[in-house]
Amino acid sequence: MPGKSSAAGGSGGKRGRSAITGRFVKQATVRRHPSTTVNERASRGSKKSK
Repeated sequence: MPGKSSAAGGSGGKRGRSAITGRFVKQATVRRHPSTTVNERASRGSKKSK
């Protein structure tokens, strides 16, 4: 879908996640609530092929 941001929020491969609920949140929420949110590195293709 054009115009939609990716699961990483379009911010350099980082995803925000609530430390309380475990749900993904926007980067703006992470900046507003640094004590209850964490940034995760979005990894693509972490599966290794044999």
